Formats: sequence, structure tokens, C-alpha cells
Amino acid sequence: MGESITTTPLLELKGIHKRFGNNTILDGVDIKLYAGEAVAIIGPSGTGKSTILRIMSGLLEPDRGEVLVDGKRLAQVAGSDSNVNIGMVFQQAALFDSLTVAENVGFYLFEHSRLTRHEILKIVEEKLRQVGLSNICDRYPSQLSGGMRKRVSLARAIITDPTAQESSKQSKHVLLYDEPTAGLDPVASTVIEDLICNLKDEQNACDSYVVVTHQDSTIRRTADRVIMLYGGKVCWQGSVDELDATDNPHIRQFFSGSINGPIQILDREA
Repeated sequence: MGESITTTPLLELKGIHKRFGNNTILDGVDIKLYAGEAVAIIGPSGTGKSTILRIMSGLLEPDRGEVLVDGKRLAQVAGSDSNVNIGMVFQQAALFDSLTVAENVGFYLFEHSRLTRHEILKIVEEKLRQVGLSNICDRYPSQLSGGMRKRVSLARAIITDPTAQESSKQSKHVLLYDEPTAGLDPVASTVIEDLICNLKDEQNACDSYVVVTHQDSTIRRTADRVIMLYGGKVCWQGSVDELDATDNPHIRQFFSGSINGPIQILDREA
């Protein structure tokens, strides 16, 4: 996870505000993700972590603020020949129950590319191999374990159209992970954590990623840098190595699990 960092962020949030009804979820958030980085966004439930990912991916618009992709506003690059591709791995995998694994993984290519079915299936098989799954193309999501569904979701997130890539050899791929190890046992969590790192560092399936997580092992094993949200704002950020040294009260309370401190229990998820 030690690639050189360029001066222009791949992704940048500037002064992001978001409300749902009377609840202010994000209150002027600034975040930068550079090429080569692995960033974890942490914080208690309801502090806008998943909302941040939806805004980064363009699935949700902020009320105020800008989302920049490689220095350009997200609205300007959406649907264009941007050299930054953004993939999203949803918390609950978000697979189509009525489609096979192959149809789920290749969904974008089936709908938007000019590739033949045979060509798409060859790409699907390769992406499934990259996430450690082979010979499951004809299965349905209901026939898979929780960990396998997570990996199928990963394969779907890293699939790209090779004919589109030919015109943009310098394209960058950013992955956004929403609680990738939630609900998994420790062994299955380790498999997913190793895969997240491997896809970036060894298989070059992505250049950078952001992972939203509560899980201590996922934070420490997959991230270079950590950003903590609380009260709609970034209350701390630093390297993973700084987590145990900082005297920031939010970090100290979060990792100790204490009910005493500045973090108050919230009754909403965001």
C-alpha cells in the first residue's frame, strides 16, 4: 500500500453538507483520496459514513459542496470518458436474487457493452477467479454463504469493459467498500480483508480504495490512513500507526468501547 501520492486527489469532497429531514448528517466535510491510498472511514453509527460513500460514487447528491474526480466536478465527468472509474461494494452485497452469479457479476457489461455473451462470461470467470471463486457461475445468491456473496459483490465492482479501456490506458480505478466484513465470522473477515489488500497491491484491480468499517481488524489490516467522523464533521484523521498514540478523546473512546466520553449514542443510521 505504499505507492507514490500525486498532487491532485483522485477523489475530493469539499464542504459537503447533507440533511435528511431535520437531521444534519454531514456538516461541511472535507476529504481527499490520493492515488495509491487505502483510507478507512470510521465513526459510530449514524455519523454519515455510508452517506459519504454514496456521495463519492454519485448515487446521492449533497445539499451543498463539491465532489471532484481527478480535479473535475463529478457532474462534469459522469457519463463521460473520465480516466477515473469508481466501483461500489455494498454492505449487504446487493445482488439480484433472480440472476445467476455470472449474470450479477457481468450485469453492467450485459446492459451497456457491445461484447458478446461469450466474451462477457470469459471476463466474469476471470474476475471471479481474482476473488477466489471458481465454477460458481450458474449458482444463485441464495446458494452462497455470506462471505461468498461479499466476494461476488467484489467481482462485480472490479469488472470493466476492456473495449472502453483501450481508449484510456491511464485510467484509474477506485473502489468504495461499505462495511465489507460486517456480519462475518473472524475467519471469513480475514479472507475479505486479505482480498481487499490483494486486489490493490498484487492484482492491480484498483488504484485506491475507501473502506467504511467499525471492525478493528479491518481498519488495521486494510488501511494506510484513517478518517473519523462524528457530529457530521471530520473529528480526527491520521495514519493507522497514530491510532494508538493519539490522545484524541473520540478515537480513545471509539477503540476502547467506553460509554464515557464525547461520543453519544445516536438512534439513526446514515
